Amino acid sequence: MDTHSRSLAKAISWRLTGTIDTVVISLIITGSVKLAATIGLTEVVTKSLLYYLHERAWLKIPYGRRYPPREETV
Repeated sequence: MDTHSRSLAKAISWRLTGTIDTVVISLIITGSVKLAATIGLTEVVTKSLLYYLHERAWLKIPYGRRYPPREETV
């Protein structure tokens, strides 16, 4: 099971990648560095929180998990 800090680190690294993508796309569409940066900043905050909550919720769902076999105690 992942710890809260691991889930948070994964959320941050993923959001950095996603935010760079969003800023570049926003810059291409709007032509404004200021607007692209504003969109990127807003997006990184909201989506980091949503990803963290999504990750923690999925830890409670057993679907698709494989568990190691239990060792027998003698």
